[in-house]
Amino acid sequence: MTVRLLQVRSRPRMQRQEQAVFLDRCGLRPDELLVTNVLEDALHAGLLDDVDALLIGGAGAYSVTQTYTWTQSLIDVVQACVDQAKPLFGSCWGHQFIARALGGVVIRDDERGEMGCLPVRLTDAGHADPLFETFPAEFYANMGHQDRVAVLPAGATELAESDIAPIQAFRIDGLPIYGTQFHSELNAEAERERLVEYRSHYPSMQDDTVFESVVAGVRDTPEVDGLLKRFLELYVLRTGV
Repeated sequence: MTVRLLQVRSRPRMQRQEQAVFLDRCGLRPDELLVTNVLEDALHAGLLDDVDALLIGGAGAYSVTQTYTWTQSLIDVVQACVDQAKPLFGSCWGHQFIARALGGVVIRDDERGEMGCLPVRLTDAGHADPLFETFPAEFYANMGHQDRVAVLPAGATELAESDIAPIQAFRIDGLPIYGTQFHSELNAEAERERLVEYRSHYPSMQDDTVFESVVAGVRDTPEVDGLLKRFLELYVLRTGV
């Protein structure tokens, strides 16, 4: 199996951390993960050639609500995944970007940003979805975001929700294309490191008491741990529907 990770990170330490956690959560060997840096490398549909799936991770310093020099090129790559029915999974920023690329609406919502480990609920569609059907009705997941998907693109189904920010997970109908607002790739230690590294980007985290409470509340998320590996098993190894 060969999987390509699209990274939207300029800090080398966070690049290394993200690669390590995706390797762990996907159950891949280092030689099975190809890495493309969205900020530095050319983006084109050819990135899908000779790979079995595409992953889009987080982006602590970049917002899906903004347009950058590489935004349209990345939109084209996402559209190519749709056209080829190529397995695609977006986590947090990646989730938001897939929604925007396919016609959804992403907004910045400082008042409803989610930080730390918080509860998420499956929708009825989530209970019936092959990727999420083994999940309990409610589970905890690690998060860190100010942006959120406000409107899903046409042909997408919401699979999970929360009280603070709905649309925690979705699937493009009939395709192996998913997004999760929560961090499917992060364990508790990596989540804490990420919150510390990008604290300055989150207005709500500037209060020391709030920040310390959020970091202290981060914990392991056993239900989420196997999600990326299951995604690859279903849509690459077993070609689930």
